[in-house]
Amino acid sequence: MAYRLLPPTPALAALAAASAAFAALLSGCQGHADTPVGNARPATALPSGYGAQFLAVGECSSFGTTSFTEVPCTSERAAARVAARYDGTTTDGPLCPPTTDFVLHISEQRPQDDEDGDGAIPQGYACMRNLEPPHPGDPGAGGGPRTIPGDCVYDSGGGQVRETACDGSRRRKPQYEVTKAVTERSACPASTVLYVELGGRRPVGCARPV
Repeated sequence: MAYRLLPPTPALAALAAASAAFAALLSGCQGHADTPVGNARPATALPSGYGAQFLAVGECSSFGTTSFTEVPCTSERAAARVAARYDGTTTDGPLCPPTTDFVLHISEQRPQDDEDGDGAIPQGYACMRNLEPPHPGDPGAGGGPRTIPGDCVYDSGGGQVRETACDGSRRRKPQYEVTKAVTERSACPASTVLYVELGGRRPVGCARPV
């Protein structure tokens, strides 16, 4: 995650893109996390012919080092299931479900021999959930595309914070835990020392020291 300092502001007057996360210390400094939807895997989704829509909700993908393919969920190659599927880009589209493990970006594909367009695949993204643990998108696990209640962060210096596992298993130990998601800062409990923008209908995360 990348963060940059913002000027102090008394309220979250303008929320950034749904895939970003913001943090603000009570001292008045405010940190901005440019977090794309997903610890998105650096791979491309490739069509494989299963299902009416490529990687529709409920369908499964394989894992690969350079690409993913759609496979039957009963296949021994199946590794993750589609929890949500959207056209467009993660910058402009809806947020993935809170416990999404990773986001699979789907490139637009229009086969040259497809005269009527039925074989075209529009640009989009699939919100994926691993079929088996580990689940980095779970609260406190230190991964996934979204920061949600139960997640932990640490101060990485220069007004920046980054997510890490709450159990202390990562190299960087947790310093703050997001305990609650609310509509505005004033709804956070008195123990709050850090505000994190979560996106969605309850965009403010209230974080306390660990």
